[in-house]
Amino acid sequence: MGFHKHDKQTFIVDSATAFGQRRISKREFLRRMGLAGVGFSAFSLGLLGNSRPQRQVSLIGEAAHADLPDDVTKFLKDVGGKYKGAKIRYTSEATPPTVVLNQIKSEFTGLTGIDVEVEIVPLEQVLAKATQDVQGQLGTYDLYYLDQSWVATFAPDCIDPVELYKSKPDLAMPGFDWEDFSKPLVEGLALYNGKMVGIPFDIPIFILMYRQDLLEKHGLSVPTTCEEFSKAAHAIFDAEKANGIFGTGLQAKSGHYSLECDWTQAVWSHGGSIFGKDKKFSGNDAQGITGLKWYQDLLTIAPPNSTASTWDGQFQMMQAGQVALVQSWDEFFPGLDADDSKVKGLWQPAKPLKATPGLRSTSDVGFGEIPNLGHQGGSIMGLSAYSKNQEAAWIFMQWACCKEIMTRCTLAGGFAPMRESSFADPRVKAKEKVGPGTTRHLEIVKWTIDNVMASEPDMPLWAGLSSNEIPTELGKLLTGQDYNGDAKACMDAVAKIVDSAVQDAGLL
Repeated sequence: MGFHKHDKQTFIVDSATAFGQRRISKREFLRRMGLAGVGFSAFSLGLLGNSRPQRQVSLIGEAAHADLPDDVTKFLKDVGGKYKGAKIRYTSEATPPTVVLNQIKSEFTGLTGIDVEVEIVPLEQVLAKATQDVQGQLGTYDLYYLDQSWVATFAPDCIDPVELYKSKPDLAMPGFDWEDFSKPLVEGLALYNGKMVGIPFDIPIFILMYRQDLLEKHGLSVPTTCEEFSKAAHAIFDAEKANGIFGTGLQAKSGHYSLECDWTQAVWSHGGSIFGKDKKFSGNDAQGITGLKWYQDLLTIAPPNSTASTWDGQFQMMQAGQVALVQSWDEFFPGLDADDSKVKGLWQPAKPLKATPGLRSTSDVGFGEIPNLGHQGGSIMGLSAYSKNQEAAWIFMQWACCKEIMTRCTLAGGFAPMRESSFADPRVKAKEKVGPGTTRHLEIVKWTIDNVMASEPDMPLWAGLSSNEIPTELGKLLTGQDYNGDAKACMDAVAKIVDSAVQDAGLL
């Protein structure tokens, strides 16, 4: 199916609108996006029709943290003040930093007189609104939330912020410090063909989390490999099942993207990959089958409702004190220390497990897949090339992404920052203690970003496959609906489905 650019954009907008109005299914929506060449990142894909992982943290900033440097405050008053009365609009889904930004935007308005409207809508509506905006070059929105997999699509419609900073020094915020942004995030999320399309703004990522009290009670060390993880989880399950405590908890809901995330992690951690160098599905090779069998075993020591749980259900198992060891999203961690948590202070973060026997290199897999143990799904903030208030929006974008405000966003919610200085900020360090909005997991998160960040295949077709076909067949295996417990039979069936779809799309 071929598209002229305008027809393709109309097709995207109409499909997203239809999905938002529930006139078409998620499956059909993703099929259409595949035809249009629009993908979704690993994490964002699961947000279609769902919410972010539950954190149980009140994202309310503290005014005492709003201490901008004097030269930045002067810049905002003197330079930003020239645009007093302008109104800029930003559309985004409910990422943690966007939620905080919406709560504290009045501080920017107070300094500049520039009004800010942050429109928080479901992910499919973000795509529809941004696409419609660039299609007509409307400038309705000045700033876009862009899933990492949309960066190539929207690259021609966004201003390179680094180039803008250099070309308009009179609008350049003092001390912005581009080198302070985490390099893996810039390279992994924001760059396309050498152009910086936007600024990294959100980075959920897998880490290992464990109940310290339970490991100590049973004389167990923090696991570093899949084998050690299994042994510890089994030992705790055997000793504590009478108390209602399971070895691990999973996000294994049949047909849901959350199950695909767990499966991918299991495959990568056993030296496998989703695609081989020949661009054919490789989850049915020896390493892939070993990984899936390992996951099947974990299911025997997980709460039975794991096969009906997405990330929210998994978090609830953790917060309720029902499970001992988990590999999952770092955004869970502050909620485990919340006042309503039954296990406040008992969970600890740790580096992701090491792959056994080892990882495949990116040159040995297909479609840009990056096998590793830090499964990520991030996004960027982009400045519209069609903005009618581009200079005012640029000043707001710098404010939103400056050291102080990015640090403030982390202080308000405990989620991972984009800047190196935020990780090292004394106020962030001071919250490395048990309590709501804790940051005591961020050292592990930073290590994971810097050393073992992983990405699923970068191809439009992947959106549908990872959200429908793969987790549906996995669900049949895990719930006993099909395959009689035979992991190889399930993966061979998935291979036929995936390879056929890839071939039909002309990608083989």
